Amino acid sequence: MIPRLLEARYLGGYRVWLRFKDGLAGELDLKEELWGEVFEPLKDVAEFAKLKADPELHTLVWPNGADFAPEWLWEKVKAIKIGAAAE
Repeated sequence: MIPRLLEARYLGGYRVWLRFKDGLAGELDLKEELWGEVFEPLKDVAEFAKLKADPELHTLVWPNGADFAPEWLWEKVKAIKIGAAAE
């Protein structure tokens, strides 16, 4: 099953809040993930803040064409949730 991102909110800096169709939701800091040519412009926080949940691709996208695989985002949020539950 490919996760479907339904909602994304910019939280400041390089942090985002994401909600998936299966109910999983949480916050990610993507600062360390912004490497490579397509992500370079997003190091400018004003550009990063232009993020949105694409209703067709069901993932996080930016106007310059950058995106993250929805499976990767879902796994990152899930891992944070599991880590928080273990504490």
